[in-house]
Amino acid sequence: MEPGRKDVPLKERATEGRATERLASESLATERLATESFTIRDLERRVQARASESAAVSYTRKLLDRGVDHCAKKLGEEAVEAAIAAVAEDRQALVREAADVLYHLLVVLHARGISLDEVEAELGARSRQSGLDEKAARKKTEKSG
Repeated sequence: MEPGRKDVPLKERATEGRATERLASESLATERLATESFTIRDLERRVQARASESAAVSYTRKLLDRGVDHCAKKLGEEAVEAAIAAVAEDRQALVREAADVLYHLLVVLHARGISLDEVEAELGARSRQSGLDEKAARKKTEKSG
């Protein structure tokens, strides 16, 4: 026992430990709630806002200034990194790379003047039939066109 330190009974130490765990758990829950409230719509708005800023302060503006080809290349790089993380079964890396893919996809969409609403409308149209039927219909259209 350290000099001048009163030994805390085991029962009290267990209670303190549970309180510390509870506080840590509440802190994580608060962090999670803060990030859960951030949506892909919020990200789209952020991309739009950053696109109008100076390239000196905005990575989004820098990407856009380099052109759609560069933005698309960055999207492809991030998609490959996400695929590698998925195959490697690295959960945290996949989460990070998925966030990068979504960001870079929204930058490319912005560069081409396409909104998330348009993408959602396409997804909605596709949801009216099974994925297999939708894919087969696209193949027929591609062959006849």
